[in-house]
Amino acid sequence: MSDLLRGFEISASGLKAQALRLRHVSENIANVDTPGFRRKLTTFEGARDGSGVVSTGPERLDQTALPRVFEPGHPLADENGYYDGSNVNIIVEMADAREAQRSYEANLRMFDQSRHMARDLLDLLKR
Repeated sequence: MSDLLRGFEISASGLKAQALRLRHVSENIANVDTPGFRRKLTTFEGARDGSGVVSTGPERLDQTALPRVFEPGHPLADENGYYDGSNVNIIVEMADAREAQRSYEANLRMFDQSRHMARDLLDLLKR
């Protein structure tokens, strides 16, 4: 029975990790035009005990250079008319969102399969 419960724990940790990843992607998309915004990255760490549980690491910011945008009338523009834009690429974010969605769905199916197995086991034990 503990292996069955471990299946719930593993899939629940995957659901939680992918939900956080989707949240970061959503924040990135929302701030695509925010000056000086750095893209948020989600890191994943496996459990060190070999249990298969996934956890998220510390939130990191993408350190790629911010693009310089020329717009002399912008309130943040320097004396040359430039300001730092956002390093969010909407195409990359959409691809990350799709990947996170698919991973979330896979973990949800695994959780559902574990639930069905537990129900069937309890049905067998009742007989």
